[in-house]
Amino acid sequence: MNAPALDVPGRASYSAQVEDDTLILRPRVQRADEVLRSTRAEIDLSALGHNLRALEELVSPAKILAVVKADAYGHGVVPVARRLAAEGAYAFGVALAEEALELREAGIQNEVLILNGAYGSAHREIVEARLTPVVYEREHLARFAAACPDRVVDVHLKIDTGMSRLGVPFWELSAFLDVIAEHPNLRVSGVMTHLARADDDPEKTASQLARFHDGISMVRAFGHRPVTLHAANSAACFRHPESHLDMVRPGLALFGYPGAAVQEHSLRPVLRFRTEVLSLRTIRVGDTVGYSDAFVASRQTRVATIPVGYGDGVFRSRSGRGDVLIRGARCPLIGKVAMDLSAIDVTDHPDVALHDEVVLLGEQGEERIDAEEIAEWSGTLAYEVLTSVSRRVPRFYR
Repeated sequence: MNAPALDVPGRASYSAQVEDDTLILRPRVQRADEVLRSTRAEIDLSALGHNLRALEELVSPAKILAVVKADAYGHGVVPVARRLAAEGAYAFGVALAEEALELREAGIQNEVLILNGAYGSAHREIVEARLTPVVYEREHLARFAAACPDRVVDVHLKIDTGMSRLGVPFWELSAFLDVIAEHPNLRVSGVMTHLARADDDPEKTASQLARFHDGISMVRAFGHRPVTLHAANSAACFRHPESHLDMVRPGLALFGYPGAAVQEHSLRPVLRFRTEVLSLRTIRVGDTVGYSDAFVASRQTRVATIPVGYGDGVFRSRSGRGDVLIRGARCPLIGKVAMDLSAIDVTDHPDVALHDEVVLLGEQGEERIDAEEIAEWSGTLAYEVLTSVSRRVPRFYR
């Protein structure tokens, strides 16, 4: 059945189609029903809901702010946020004001925290949209106070306790609080910090939390009464219960990845990245595959070409490294990954045929390739693996 056209705010217009209880979003194009790619990302919204509930059980009574920056880590921010809101997520966190406004335009009414602060001149628009900015520069204070002099503006104060990127350095906090006092229409409703090594350094984490609590005491000594204190990221949710405080900020864990340091968990990966065999051929000993003759056949080799490459999110650094799944078996990538095409050695699997499903990320049969394994092959992180699945890959929401 066809659904009405769906305009995803802040993006190109999308069309929506429902097939077998699956919502399919894709950029609206002429005769879109005839050009849908076999390459697609499948997003399991039931797994997303499961992960939220598992995290709620883990951190209760702390509330959950779902971090959905970078298009919900590549999963599609509007469908993801709508499902999380329906499942009971307390608030959302994004990096940019544009991302926050997109959530409002999509009908999300929960509190939305702009984690990286506000750039540019949209301060009044941010307040009018009931978005909550994070502040850590004096410029933030002056601009929000001036933009809305006739109303109270709730802000979350970020204290730098050891990440050394954003936040008020602890030794400058007293002076910063003096500046806040010059703007009586600003209300510090929350105080936060960011943990640099929650996944692998308990001593560093303990030091940061101790400094954070000293900072909270200072904030209260200046007369502020913050109602929300938060520090925990995904790793800290699992490894540092003392960091849970009033609210936690899981991001990657919501999508099934608590971090390599966490062994026992019940999270389920949400995204599955798949394509199909586009072409098959048998090459002779000495024949080469792809650019730069990067693969030279040492035996008669059956090569499957798949219509996916670094333009879709398969890193070029995976050239000749790692596997994909076909018919429930692992088959190696060979040659150079190109922008639109990649090649696989299927010699040991003679039954592979045209249009067979190929899984790049996710489960097939008894086998699974997850984002952390791909990250190891590619010399990167699971975060980058997920966020690199590009916009031209249609998303299917189950």
